[in-house]
Formats: sequence, C-alpha cells, structure tokens
Amino acid sequence: MTIAYNHLETIVYPERIAENWRRLEAIGGHACAVIKADAYGHGLLETARALDRAGAHTLGAGTVEEAARIRADGYSGRVMSLLGAQLDTDFELAARERIVPFTGRMEQLRRMDETGRRLGMRVPIALKLDTGMGRLGFVPEDAPALAEALADMSGVEVSMVCSHLATADMPEERDYVLEQGRRFANAVDVLRRAGYAFEANLANSAALLAYPELRHDAQRPGISLYGCNVFWGTDMAELGADFAPAMEVRSRVYQVHELKTGQSVNYGRTFVAPCDMRVAIIAAGYSDNFPRALSNRGFANIGGTRVPLVGRVCMQMSALDVTELPGVKPGDDVWLLGGPGAGAIRAEEVADWCGTISYEVLCLLGQNPRRFA
Repeated sequence: MTIAYNHLETIVYPERIAENWRRLEAIGGHACAVIKADAYGHGLLETARALDRAGAHTLGAGTVEEAARIRADGYSGRVMSLLGAQLDTDFELAARERIVPFTGRMEQLRRMDETGRRLGMRVPIALKLDTGMGRLGFVPEDAPALAEALADMSGVEVSMVCSHLATADMPEERDYVLEQGRRFANAVDVLRRAGYAFEANLANSAALLAYPELRHDAQRPGISLYGCNVFWGTDMAELGADFAPAMEVRSRVYQVHELKTGQSVNYGRTFVAPCDMRVAIIAAGYSDNFPRALSNRGFANIGGTRVPLVGRVCMQMSALDVTELPGVKPGDDVWLLGGPGAGAIRAEEVADWCGTISYEVLCLLGQNPRRFA
C-alpha cells in the first residue's frame, strides 16, 4: 500500500541496499537477501532489481504472491517465499513460477507434493524447522519421521532446510542462540544421513555478523541490507555499524509562528510554552505513519540541525520548536529520517523515541509516496 493523500516523500537508495548486500556476502558468503514486506518498505521490485544487478542469487519474499511478482519482473535467480504456501492458490503458483516455499507442517507438505505430481514436476521446497522461535515449522526432533515421509513424495524436492533465530540480536541470550543452532545442526545431520542433499540456511543479519559458527551453506540477512544496526543499543553495536541507511523521509514546513509563554500547541495542551518561542507546523502526522508516540519527544532535521517535536502528533500535522533556527520559513524541507549533515536521523533513533524497533519504522514510513534515487 502507498499513501496518496499527503505531502511526505520517502526517498529510497536501492544501490545502497546493493552495496550493503555485497558487504554481507563478503562477510558470510552466499547471502540470500530478504526483501519481504515490500523490501521492508523500500519497494519490492526496485530493490530486487538492484540486488539482481549486484549479483544476488537468491531473494526472499514474504508471501508466494510477493515472490511471484519478483519472478514476473524478470528475476531469474532463486526466489523463496518465507511464509510459504498458505492460500489455496499458492501451491500451484509456487510450482509454476519456480518459487521455493518454506514448508513447515505435514498437511502443507503433502499438498505441495500432490501439486507437483499433478503437474508432472518436482517442486523445490525449503523445509522450515522451529528450533525455538515458536512460530512456523516442523519440530527438529521429528526429522527422522520427516525423512521417512519425504521418501514417498515424488512431487517435491528438498532444496533447502531453514530455521529462524529468536534472539541473535540480544548479546545476553547467547546460550539460547547456540541451543537453537545445536537443534538445527542435529536435524540437518539426520536429513543428510537419510540421503537428502540440500542447502542449510540459519543465520539472520545478527548471526551472520556475530556467530560465525552458525553460518551454514547460506545466510539470510534482512535488516542490515537496509542500513540499520541490528545490535543498536547493545555492547555489540560495533559489529552492526557501517551499513548505509537506504531510506530518507522528507516533509515540509506549512507555517511558522510565535508561541507566547503559557500558550499551547496541538490537541490536549500537552505542550505549554515555558517561554516565548517559535514553532513550525509541518506536514507529518499519524495518517502518514509518523508515529503518534513521538508526541513531545524525538526530533526532526532542518538543514542539518535537529529540532525537537513539541505537542501531540496530529493526523496530518506536527509541531517543531524552531526557536534556535530563526530563518525557517514555509516550504522549507524537514527531514523525519535521514537528511543533511550531523543532524541526520536514523531509523533506530526514531524507534527508540517511540518505543518500537527500526523494522517497524521503515515498514510504516516506506508506505508514503516513494522516489528512487
């Protein structure tokens, strides 16, 4: 979905995503780029094209339909569907478009096998193991029974075995990460000893960077592709640094006016001027996916200088204290993400200010009208 009724602009830099992928590939080898959920708000097809030009051999979409869009756009490499075949229409679509669906329950596996046999083909699948996330997947300890069931299935071919780490970005949870890795490795060993040849894939961005012992045949980075530091705010932050942010969000000033001591701005009078000051009313509100949780907290960037948000974030407007920037006028650029100079704002900071994570910030702000630079 793209918001089409506002004055915000999201600027995306696909080549930065490609360069981040090159760096991840150099560190961990065989990096399958995760571009699910419209590439975390950065634009599915534009991101896929940039990664294709960079040499990415595998892309990971969310739904089968999203994966099919990548295929229809001309990408000839491997496309995974991380959510797998969930809708009735997904099974045949995945088979016909050579999409590799993550498959994590027996009914799903049998149905994909039936689809492959009906179409006279072996559909490549990725077996999903739940090693500790508690969401989708086969229990690793059922690997022997799974290997036995697969022996009777001529309509599928296991091309990949995957799992997902729940706490790899949390240094204090190292033991849990390694336990997930142990359960995964044991299941992989059982399946390979049963005669199956496949690519094992476990490490996300955090594990790729911090857990070399959990790198298998391929890795599956996501958030680091988009320039966010997966270890932001931890004592491992240095490991996740130096990836280039690939999104900026620009708004504009609507009006600048004086606010006298004791006067308030926006709903609820949650901000009352402690002294005479100047405020700029800007085009940014919660209908633009600019979080209401930023009310009276956080900053925007005007011309390289950070200025604080004051008062409640409204539906299509917010207010900034520009007392220290006397030249601000209607029409000036206001950067909610990125922007020039030392005032550049990171998605991780916005997330901290409103109590969420950078992933959500990118996915939401990315729904504004986009321009690719």
